[in-house]
Amino acid sequence: MQSNCIREASKACFNTCGVNPPPDQPHTSTSSPNPAAIDPRLNFVSAIVSSIQPNATFTNHESLPSFTQLFTNLKNALPSYSNTVLADDIRAREYYHLSRSNHVCLDYIGHGLFSYSQQKGLNPNPTTEIASSSSLSSSAYAPFFDISYKSVNLNSYLLNGRSQESEFEAAMRKRIMRYMNLHEEDYSLVLTANQSSAFKILADSYPFQSNQTLLTVYDYENEAVQAMVESAKKRGARPQSAVFSWPNFRPNSRKLRKIVVNKSKLKNRGLFAFPLQSRITGSRYSYLWMNLARENGWHVLLDASALGAKDMETLGLSLFQPDFLICSFFKIFGENPSGFCCLFIKNSAISYLSKSSTTMGIISIIPPAKNSSEKLAIDETEHQKTPFSSSTSQQIIEKTPEFQESERIDTKQKKPLISEIIELDGNTKHDSTKTSEIECRGLDHADELGLIRISSRLRCLVNWLLNALLSLRHPHSANALPLVRIYGPKIKLDRGPALAFNVYDWKGEMVDPILVQKLADRNNISLSCGFLKNIWFSENFQEEKESLMKNRRGLKAAEERKKGKDDCSVGVVSISVGMLSNFEDMYRIWGFISRFLDADFVEKERWRYTALNRKTVEVL
Repeated sequence: MQSNCIREASKACFNTCGVNPPPDQPHTSTSSPNPAAIDPRLNFVSAIVSSIQPNATFTNHESLPSFTQLFTNLKNALPSYSNTVLADDIRAREYYHLSRSNHVCLDYIGHGLFSYSQQKGLNPNPTTEIASSSSLSSSAYAPFFDISYKSVNLNSYLLNGRSQESEFEAAMRKRIMRYMNLHEEDYSLVLTANQSSAFKILADSYPFQSNQTLLTVYDYENEAVQAMVESAKKRGARPQSAVFSWPNFRPNSRKLRKIVVNKSKLKNRGLFAFPLQSRITGSRYSYLWMNLARENGWHVLLDASALGAKDMETLGLSLFQPDFLICSFFKIFGENPSGFCCLFIKNSAISYLSKSSTTMGIISIIPPAKNSSEKLAIDETEHQKTPFSSSTSQQIIEKTPEFQESERIDTKQKKPLISEIIELDGNTKHDSTKTSEIECRGLDHADELGLIRISSRLRCLVNWLLNALLSLRHPHSANALPLVRIYGPKIKLDRGPALAFNVYDWKGEMVDPILVQKLADRNNISLSCGFLKNIWFSENFQEEKESLMKNRRGLKAAEERKKGKDDCSVGVVSISVGMLSNFEDMYRIWGFISRFLDADFVEKERWRYTALNRKTVEVL
């Protein structure tokens, strides 16, 4: 039985942000002649469907309704969306580069620290700034901070790191903890170079010798989590994973509960790595799984990387304090996504950690060096020679968003475009004691918008896009073959702001997700690609399983078929909607995907860019 306070906390969280009900908790309902009148979820679904055209289907990309018409329909069907206009004002005032570059960013996860206007060191006045070319020159860039690597293991840093902290870093730490709704008396913060570093550092220090199980709950391939799994295995851990039921991608509660509530005599189970939602499919999970794990002897790692802005406010930390928590912060939405990752460790859990030999990945944030302005000007000059830098498909590779992010951040693999990461040594002149006021305007904007406004906006946008994609059907097909297949939850009030899907041609064959990503990039739209995995098919879906396996595309699928593997992973296109996304972004991605209704679209694009490249060569 659950306590009254836990039930009340779960109810409050569900009403605020739409988290799924707790595991195995019965649903209660009251009979009514008009269910939609008392159930906001039914009203919401009905409004989303009617915001385009009831039961409408589109078989030609040229027949889509206009942006103005659909935007008016959305606001009429969902009046709550109009209450989020402040986000549009902030975007126009502080992130005007998105409009200037005509770029759609749907590949970002984590939290933006600063604004584009702030980076330029200018007052937020889009009317004068956009009109002035000088205000957009590279010399106007103002670096926020530098990063230095520390050669220290996690245990030593937790015991002695705070004493060496500068006022500058302390100010940043306090701002981040306030944003995450965490308190210094409860948690210690460790900054790491990227997500992979955070997960691996924790795995190298966690006592897997006595707490041998590592249980992960991810419906997609996460390179950072995989780094933790590999490190844990070397230290004697037994990795296990939750499985997700096809086609809704909910965790199989029966199987997961069996692992969590293992009736063996082991007092210490191990580490339970748990995200509150999938950053690929948008599936949300009850945070009461954390409570169940704690009651059964597990230490809990909450992966908050996929949570939206202000979502931490709905987490009843006083009731469900995780032992460890990980999340990412990048610099500016729609710009270079370099930044860092945060590993929060509950102070009472520090004693559990052992001294590891790992001394890589922990970083410090320091005021920018004196020569940063010159270096940034050079970096910006180089940056302008390439397409817009936020795109994950500058180098099209079949990797998950987390790995794409870590490659862009990790200086050992790739040099960031607009940040300076340095090693402190005897030749570096830098005043680490310098006090500097840090204005994290990106976090301030999230605070200004607030949880309810952000949640309402994301809920409207992602569900509208989902409905729009499902309305696309191939022309002249016998069964009105859908252009898009959505994986995970469909139109729901309580779904996360992410979509996983694949595009299918008129013959019913899957279009390679990497190709979709590449063509989107050519149209100035940044998407992600990922792999859904740990899929469980019941007996009723065996035919779908066979069809899915035959239709898989990409290098990874080919390698698995060659090796005779059958893990049912599938490559997908993924979209992430953030607090600064707007309806125009949704309309543009819908319009782009609709072009695949033209059977010759891919071939036309290939010839188009071949012709453009030839013309460029002739000019040169």
